[in-house]
Amino acid sequence: MIKKSFGELLGTFILVFIGCSSVAISTLGLALTSLLEVALVWGGGVTLAIYSVRKICPAHLNPAVSLAEFMEKKITPPTLLSFIIFQLVGAFLAGTLIYFLFNSHIMEYEQTNQIIRGEPESRVSARMFGEFFDNGNWFGKFGDLTSAIFAEAIGTFILVFVILIIGNTKRKISVLAPILIGITITLLILCLAPITQGGFNPARDFGPRLVAYFGGWDKAAFPVIEYSFFLVYILAPFIGGVLATMCYWLYKKISNTK
Repeated sequence: MIKKSFGELLGTFILVFIGCSSVAISTLGLALTSLLEVALVWGGGVTLAIYSVRKICPAHLNPAVSLAEFMEKKITPPTLLSFIIFQLVGAFLAGTLIYFLFNSHIMEYEQTNQIIRGEPESRVSARMFGEFFDNGNWFGKFGDLTSAIFAEAIGTFILVFVILIIGNTKRKISVLAPILIGITITLLILCLAPITQGGFNPARDFGPRLVAYFGGWDKAAFPVIEYSFFLVYILAPFIGGVLATMCYWLYKKISNTK
């Protein structure tokens, strides 16, 4: 279990480092000027992360996916807990590395735009770590709390359902599974990032968000509405994953698959 958990840590680290770095360089104006470019980097990061660790762990890299696999009785409760903890640690370490790599650029960006870190307006730089649904424009106008919850739940629902279908199909597409999952992430970000930045992964959000909190952003590391980060970026993905698993059970009954 430790070996598999470490694989989950490493894979989540790769995923979050590549993905959040793309958001960082886009926010800072260093590169990647369109949502399509950022989405493609995220999708590529997911694909690379899965390929990198799939021989030592299931490569869930997402607590919502691990919960779905637990519901499928493919992992035990202790393994589920271990995977979630290690995924969070991997995401936190990735966020920490991004902080140290880009902090000088972030400080320059804040100085140029007269942003005081920790003040409410500093959410514009905090968003390269945690995600926001109520702060300015990030390739689109952010939505309200209700639409954000639905967006994250629906996005995670689609992601988990696709993963379950791909992982249990009788067709020999195992070698292509990481690519298909990466494409799914890319498309979901393109569709839903203008509303919530497109998280669909509690570890991906909470790990780097903690880095921002301790890195000087303080309360500005969280959306304005109190506890909304929990509702949108943690609870909603778990709900979406659970519903996806239940729909997958129905799908198996209808299609007579095991």
